[in-house]
Amino acid sequence: MKSHPQLKVVPARYPGRTIGALVALFILAGVIQSVALNPRWEWRVFARWFFDPAIIHGLGQTLLLTLLGTVFSLILGGLLALARLSSSWLLSSIAWGYIWLFRSLPLIVVLIILYNFSYLYDTLSLGIPFTPLSWGNFQTINVLGQFSSAVIGLTLVQAAYSAEIIRGGLLGVDNGQYEAAAALGLSASRRTLRIILPQALRAIIPTAFNEVIGLAKGTAMVYVLAMPELFYTIQMIYNRNQEVIPLLMVGAVWYLIITTVLSILQYRVERLLARSVDRQRPPSRWRLWRSPVTAIATSEETGHVRGH
Repeated sequence: MKSHPQLKVVPARYPGRTIGALVALFILAGVIQSVALNPRWEWRVFARWFFDPAIIHGLGQTLLLTLLGTVFSLILGGLLALARLSSSWLLSSIAWGYIWLFRSLPLIVVLIILYNFSYLYDTLSLGIPFTPLSWGNFQTINVLGQFSSAVIGLTLVQAAYSAEIIRGGLLGVDNGQYEAAAALGLSASRRTLRIILPQALRAIIPTAFNEVIGLAKGTAMVYVLAMPELFYTIQMIYNRNQEVIPLLMVGAVWYLIITTVLSILQYRVERLLARSVDRQRPPSRWRLWRSPVTAIATSEETGHVRGH
């Protein structure tokens, strides 16, 4: 019987990757050393203010603005996206004009106009335009305060971007899905909510989370309204004690924590949506990293057993 030589599994080597990893590690170590050991960063001041009640209150305001801005902008953006896709030229034109306008205006301009809205209009009335018929009047100064102006401004601007994200996701669904749902006799609302939107979510979620992260950082712009959110609170503190850098680092770390939590949430939601399509949980990054090592070890064990 002719014996076959034992196959030896040799893993591929990539010296360029190893050298690049060592260089990146060297640079990272240098950056960490320069930041951690430089006394001018004033880490004691950073530690003293990180959990200060005023900072925590400002953080709560930032999180609340992010939550409300996200919810309201997604609702308004979804309606705008449906209007853009509507067969009605009037709805489509109005939605296009809204998106064009608020994607063109800087957020800070919108916030300042809203905060000074009572100067432009003393009252807001509900009635029929160009007629004396009116069902109620509201004092503008009682409606648009700091917090409400911030929420409305963030919602108006963010909804324009959310509308285009949702519209792109809906257009990404194959047209045959629309035709099949219509052939089953489903209404337009059920076709959209039960058939089209669940398939579009996989394309909408990544970009939508990026916008939410941008919104969380964009809440810093409401400092122009003198609202005590995170950045404005930090600004007021360092204007008093002149400890600018450590207090800015306090804000930077809190924003890093917020964006990290949102990124983890995005990762979990994407895995959940992938599981609903593939009927199995996609492998985690740890499993993807371990799979080549496991395959090599299994091959070596098999070769060892065959050799005996």
